[in-house]
Parts: sequence; structure tokens; C-alpha cells
Amino acid sequence: MSSDSFEASKKRSDEIRADLALHPDKYTMLTGDRPTGRLHMGHYFGTIRERVALQNLGIKTRVIIADYQVITDRDTTEHIQDNVYNMVIDYLACGLDPEKTIIFTHSAIPALNQLMLPFLSLVTESELLRNPTVKSEQEASGHALTGLLLTYPVHQACDILFCKGNIVPVGKDQLPHIEQTRQIARRFNERYAHVFPEPAGLLTDAVEIPGLDGRKMSKSYGNAISLSLTAEETAKLIKKSQTDSERFITFDKENRPGVSALLTTAALCTGRDEVEIAAEIGNDGAGALKRYVTESVNEYLAPIRERRLELEQDMDYIKEVLHEGNRQANEIANATLEEVREAMHMVY
Repeated sequence: MSSDSFEASKKRSDEIRADLALHPDKYTMLTGDRPTGRLHMGHYFGTIRERVALQNLGIKTRVIIADYQVITDRDTTEHIQDNVYNMVIDYLACGLDPEKTIIFTHSAIPALNQLMLPFLSLVTESELLRNPTVKSEQEASGHALTGLLLTYPVHQACDILFCKGNIVPVGKDQLPHIEQTRQIARRFNERYAHVFPEPAGLLTDAVEIPGLDGRKMSKSYGNAISLSLTAEETAKLIKKSQTDSERFITFDKENRPGVSALLTTAALCTGRDEVEIAAEIGNDGAGALKRYVTESVNEYLAPIRERRLELEQDMDYIKEVLHEGNRQANEIANATLEEVREAMHMVY
């Protein structure tokens, strides 16, 4: 992404942020996750906390559980149902409210997926191949490029546009997806009739929470503190995390990734500064640091975990939330597809 287009995206994002609290009714937010495993603290501090805040501002909030996207780079859907239900539990435990937010799954919304056909006619193969996510996912998987992975950005455009989403919370690295969605909306509107808004990326200033080894927190690296872990499991995981041989604790991301990752985790949970925490622990060493991090994490996650345990006891309610979310999303998608058919003169 060129620096010019990043500047333009940043300017749009800043203007929207200033307007959100004043005119929440102008905005529809679409966001979501792939159900490939349990949600962890990286998801919470990276996106979920902000979704809850935007929902509570009164912004129309739509959260997609992108189950079809699991098979872009995986050969099995063996645990998908369990992952989807647990994702709903995590969302509700973190504060998403099904009275205000529609939570739904890709595979249950046929009209959303049908938008792929007209949308695919609006992009070229080279535009799809240039998308950085497509490139990096292909390299990471080591598989041949599947049609689903190649068209992943178009499917994301369907997710955003089916509900006339006009804001999408994203990190800088996801802006190319938003640009592609804007381009699809613009081309459709120019070619047929004005149906879609051109959505803006709402840039999040969330800290990327590192995993327990200093790399990005990720399910696949096994370095993540899942929201569903017990306090004891969390303590064990933190205790096993890699630090280094130097006793005196300092915050130095480059040279001390393990120690610094623990300090950042504690800082996010306590609202304190990493350097301040490091200075306080000083010469007490990695053991004292790990104890402090364990206490901070467990204290912060306690209310979420308590709510989670309650929700786990009522799977009928969890299924009902998803059924109702799917019903509402289908209503929206059917209405949008009808508009698309009319714009394309395909109502017979």
C-alpha cells in the first residue's frame, strides 16, 4: 500500500473516530473472526474490546464467524462446530450483547455468498494476486493457491457490503482489503446503480499483544493465553514461558523478547507502563516477573471467565443466539441481494 493511500485512509479513519460518538446512528460496523480455535488475549486486546466499546456507543454492530474461510488454508472442518459455539461464548463473556449486535456464520447466509458472483466480475486476476494477505497466506500454507484463497478479498467484500457496512475496525496491514472492498462497491455503483457505501477502515491503535515467546500471539504458535483457560492453566503456561539468563528485569523488545512480552502482557492488564513494572521488579528476577504477570492476567480475566462458566452451562441459549443472529443476517442479505438484482435488471 502506497504512503499516499495510507495517509488518505488514516485521514478518513480519524474523521470517523471524531464523529462516532456524535452520530453513532450513521455507522454500521462489520467485523469478525475465523473459528480456527479458541480466542485469546491477543484477540481481546486487539479487536474484541473495541467492538464492545463501539457497540455500547450505539453503532450498528455485525459480527461474522467466518466458518467458510477456515477452509482457505485448512483441510479439515473436524472441530468447527465446537469452535463456533465457543467463539459465541467468548464474545458474550467479553461483553458483546445479542440485543445490540448480530452474531452470525458465513455458511448460514446464502444471499451473502451469492454476492460473490457479481463481485467477482468487478475485479481482475492481477488485482487479486496483488493482495498482500493472499500472498502471505499462500506462502505460509505451502499449498497450491486455491480458488477460495485467491478470492478471499472478494468474499470479505461480500461480508462487509451485504449489510451496507461502512466502517471496519482494522490494523494497518488489513487496509488493502478495505481498499479492494471500496473498489468493488465503487465499480458496482458506477456500472449498475448506487447500492453500496464505500466502507472505511477504522484504524485501531491497539497494541499487538505478544505471545509468551515474544512472537505475535497466535493459536498456531502455541504461545497464546486463551480466554477459556482456567487461572491454574494460565499460571502453568506463564511459568513455562521462555525468559533469559539475565536476572535484572528490563524492557527491551529487541534483545529480550520473552521478558518484554511478559511485561507488555502485565501492562495491558494493569494499565501500567512496561518500564515502570520492570523497574519495580528489578533484581527479583524472572520468577517474580512471572508471578506478577500471572496475578495481573488472572485478575483481569476473572469476570470474563466467571461469565464464561455461566454461559457454558446453557448451550441452548448459545445456539439460540446464533440462530437468531443468522435469521436477522439472512433478512438483511436477502434484501440487499434483491436490490442488487434490481440494479442489474435481473428480476424476472
